[in-house]
Amino acid sequence: MNCGYVAFIGRPNVGKSTLMNHLLRQKISITSRKPQTTRHRIVGINTTAAGQAIYVDTPGMHADEEGKALNRYLNRTADSTLLGVDVVVWLIDGLSFHDYDEVIFKKLEQANLPVILAVNKIDKLKEKAVLLAFFDKAQHRYPFKHMVPISALKNTNLIELEKLIFELLPESELIYPEDQVTDRPERFLCAEIVREKLTRRLGEELPYSLTVEIERFEELPEIAKIYAIIWVERASQKNIVIGKQGDMLKKIGTDARVDMEKLIGKKVFLQLWVKVKKGWSDNERALQNLGFNE
Repeated sequence: MNCGYVAFIGRPNVGKSTLMNHLLRQKISITSRKPQTTRHRIVGINTTAAGQAIYVDTPGMHADEEGKALNRYLNRTADSTLLGVDVVVWLIDGLSFHDYDEVIFKKLEQANLPVILAVNKIDKLKEKAVLLAFFDKAQHRYPFKHMVPISALKNTNLIELEKLIFELLPESELIYPEDQVTDRPERFLCAEIVREKLTRRLGEELPYSLTVEIERFEELPEIAKIYAIIWVERASQKNIVIGKQGDMLKKIGTDARVDMEKLIGKKVFLQLWVKVKKGWSDNERALQNLGFNE
């Protein structure tokens, strides 16, 4: 069988998490329209008759090498994606390369791995000739093994992409059990679900100043009891997350509980608290304590 690791790389917000979820036919990575929604290295395991593709979804590669400790962590996590994988899928969302893409080209040249270029959101493209011209230009820039137009959201050409991925994977025994879909525990996935709902409900800046920690996770025969802390950096942010008379926090809790029940397969009791931890996103020790320690 063909089995191995497949890294999804690209700039922030190009659709890497959406692509992985659709290839797995279930939701593992959280998604939103805001850049840097993905903060951790997420593994999704796709076992088929052809073998096993282990997809690695990570934060988007971007040019901010300085900034807060959280940004530096995201960059380190994104860069480490190319270590120990067998195939790379580089996802872009337009028919042009951007300035930071030159950095990605250099990383790929150093890694010396087979690369598939996947052009996402192809449903928005009207002229096929423009796509072919871009593919010709891209092939002169880098020796891609394949170039595929896709729409991750609408499942366009994903079967073809999956086929090309499996063809490039090495022959091997299965690495994970057939029924396993991720290496992350339910506790971690539930924290990510809460953070997704926060990201979707709140404004542009606030999601980057908060994180979620599962304080207690009790799985009983009929119900799972989950107690989570939403950490923010300032008291004013706490008020925004809670909302007027607690309305915002109630909506976030309701949204999260629906997805948790689908994930766990039973009723969920979810208790959310909002607490302040000043400057957590720029403190290396605080990041480690909150699970940013890969």
